[in-house]
Amino acid sequence: METAICGRVALSPHHVFSKSGDKHYFNKQCSYRSSLTTMSTTALGKGGGLLERPTIETTPGRESEFDVRKSRKTAPPYRVMLHNDNFNKREYVVQVLMKVIPGMTLDNAVNIMQEAHYNGLSVVIICTQADAEEHCMQLRGNGLLSSIEPASGGC
Repeated sequence: METAICGRVALSPHHVFSKSGDKHYFNKQCSYRSSLTTMSTTALGKGGGLLERPTIETTPGRESEFDVRKSRKTAPPYRVMLHNDNFNKREYVVQVLMKVIPGMTLDNAVNIMQEAHYNGLSVVIICTQADAEEHCMQLRGNGLLSSIEPASGGC
């Protein structure tokens, strides 16, 4: 059943198209519009139809964004520690910190470097264990002495 309809079509819950499950196509073409729109409806008998719950397909091995955020909130925080060394220049340490740690500013990098220089140890960042291990490996890969430890506070 194909029909050209111009304007809105109001369907009441008592409109029955045909047997349950049949698909009908309506063409809507108005004289003032140049486009042709095809609509498909499925009749469910008397009364209005219900929308089926959409199925959400996930790729095996991938977590949803909600699951990732939830796991990060519940993961225990870890501290990335920078140790003082007598081999690297201060300017180099600041450059590496700014390159490795996302969002690290020049002022923060200088403060962390100075604290490690004077106290022997400084906290670089507090984050999840996976991120802490990655930052620690990147700092070590650039010749700096670093380690991680569980943090007692929150992220």
